Formats: sequence, structure tokens, C-alpha cells
Amino acid sequence: MQTLTKKTTILFSPDLYRQLQDIAAATKTSIAQLIRQAIIKQYLLSDKKKRLEAVEHLAKIGGPVSDWQTLEEQVTKGHLNGL
Repeated sequence: MQTLTKKTTILFSPDLYRQLQDIAAATKTSIAQLIRQAIIKQYLLSDKKKRLEAVEHLAKIGGPVSDWQTLEEQVTKGHLNGL
């Protein structure tokens, strides 16, 4: 596991904090770990997931794909012509 060296303070309403305590107890983890997992899931994994979905979508299009040298020439030519 990565060493945790950065700290922040988050203020919660008493009701929300109790809910987090209950979830932490039920899952045998800490509130801090719940928050770290939520941040990773909400902000970090979703970006990777969206990028992967975009790549999968493009792969399904099935457009013509040239060899690398031809593709590079086409891209360069298009760039030089302002396309």
C-alpha cells in the first residue's frame, strides 16, 4: 500500500457522519478509507472508464485503417494543409 503523507480536514453534518460510521463498521474499514475509495471511484476511475469506453466505441466503427507509415503520411499531409 502507498504511504499516506497528505492530510485534509472535512466537516460533516452529524447525521452524515453517523451514516459513515455505520458503513465503516459494517464493512470493517475506516471512514478515511471509505472516503479515499469514493474519491478514486468517482473521480479517478471514471476518467479511465470514459476513455476506455471511447476507445471501444471507436474500435466498433470499423473504419479503414492503413499501415503506420501511410497513416503518418496522411496525418502529416492533413496537418500541413490545415485540415
